[in-house]
Parts: sequence; structure tokens; C-alpha cells
Amino acid sequence: MYNELPVERQREVEEALQHDPDLAVACADLLLAQRALDSVRREPRPETSEAILRYSRTFLAKS
Repeated sequence: MYNELPVERQREVEEALQHDPDLAVACADLLLAQRALDSVRREPRPETSEAILRYSRTFLAKS
């Protein structure tokens, strides 16, 4: 989200983090939590998705 802010707003956030250690810690905790969630997020392999699609096409062919 930070990267999507205009440059001036990014500077304001940086200043706020420098002057408020509690806010900096909370933001760091959120970033660590997001990293942990991203690492456990699972998506099917492309081969798996393709196998499912191939299988689903067999239903259409029989009709």
C-alpha cells in the first residue's frame, strides 16, 4: 500500500514512523504477519489446473 501512495504522502508516513515508535512497531508487525501469510498461501500448480480443465472437458464431449 505504501508504494501506491503519492511521493508526498510517502514522506509523511516516513516522518510519522520516525516520530512514533509504537506506530513503527505496529507497522513492522503487520508487515511480518503479511509476509507469513504470503508464504503459506497455496495455489495450484499450473499442471494441476490444466488437468482439471482437461477432465472437465470430458463432460462436454459426452453430451
